[in-house]
Amino acid sequence: MRISQRRALVGQVTGADLREIEGTLDTGGIDPDTADKFVENVLGTYAMPYGVALNVQVNGRDYVVPMVVEEPSVVAAASNAAKMARAGGGFTAEWDPSVMIAQVQVQDVPDVHVAVRKILEHEREILALADDVLGGVTTRGGGARAVEARVLADDVVVAHLLIDCKEAMGANLVNTAAERVANRVAALAGGRVGLRILSNLCDKRCVRVRCRVPAEALATSDLPGGAVIDAIVQASRFAELDPYRAATHNKGIMNGIDAVVLATGNDWRAVEAGAHAYAARKGRYAPLSIWRRDGDYLVGTLELPLALGTVGGTLRVHRAARLSLALLNVKGSGELAAVAASVGLANNLAGLRALATDGVQRGHMAQHARSVALAAGAAGELVERVARMMVDARDIRLETAKQALASLVAFEMPIQQASSR
Repeated sequence: MRISQRRALVGQVTGADLREIEGTLDTGGIDPDTADKFVENVLGTYAMPYGVALNVQVNGRDYVVPMVVEEPSVVAAASNAAKMARAGGGFTAEWDPSVMIAQVQVQDVPDVHVAVRKILEHEREILALADDVLGGVTTRGGGARAVEARVLADDVVVAHLLIDCKEAMGANLVNTAAERVANRVAALAGGRVGLRILSNLCDKRCVRVRCRVPAEALATSDLPGGAVIDAIVQASRFAELDPYRAATHNKGIMNGIDAVVLATGNDWRAVEAGAHAYAARKGRYAPLSIWRRDGDYLVGTLELPLALGTVGGTLRVHRAARLSLALLNVKGSGELAAVAASVGLANNLAGLRALATDGVQRGHMAQHARSVALAAGAAGELVERVARMMVDARDIRLETAKQALASLVAFEMPIQQASSR
């Protein structure tokens, strides 16, 4: 379909205003003057492709999922694997309350064990201090929930203030609360205030996703579904045994999650930091997802911390981020996290299936060929033709693309001149 047709269909399915889709995505959702208020030394804006993943079903509900990503095949892979998962009932997901961690470091503590006891004894006082500066989030049912304290060294303790941020990601809320309670915490500990800031290892705010994929949905032209299941399970075990493989395994998951996080105006760097820290939480880097056989089904599970917001921050001023939430029509930040994690598990499935069967390069390079054709100067319908020529030749290089384009132009130019006469 042409871009205009895709926009019209997505507008029809989601109920989004087609004029809003066109007006937002033609400009990327942000103009240079607005960007100048986001960061420093602005020269302009930088665009990335905005696509949608299809076939995504989470807890029985269908979603058209916006994804912002520059890597070829990520959107197609998510859509394809989501269709496989759909054959087994789609994704099921659950999520924790939106609790973030504010850390207050206290140094030069004379007796760390006494300090921990005193901090915990004054939990109510500390929570009240935090709620004083949390403003609107407390009126919406959020606010400070609990205090934890840990010994880090002979003279260092850290207090954790747990804050329910409701539908916000919560970084600013948490940092404000940390600064508010820091002096009192330090006084209770008998030490000196150190850092006061949130933790991106938000392990109180995890999402868990699961899918069951029937063997027949996984079959290829060369391999029956059962053989594909066994190959994916072995690939999963490889990641469980080897951190070098686990890193790339998790990167495949984050391909999908990051793309949804970017599209919705959330902080993908915070999400990445939390995910990889969580993967190493037991002292050894491990995969975030696990795949196992259950009879004639492949079962995948994914768990990770995922702090996303549906209010505040970028959403106030970035039209494309607001459009993304309108297309998704999620009811809150937890549901958004569930959708993003489901797309991440879908991308993981697609990657493992490709690796375990045809090899990841076959599909990926076919998509990559379009980018190479564009770089060679192809335009319009010539992009697809040059890309096909490279794929058929199994030679996807810029020089090959230039040669293919030159041959097409040389062949078609006399025909065009003759037809014009």
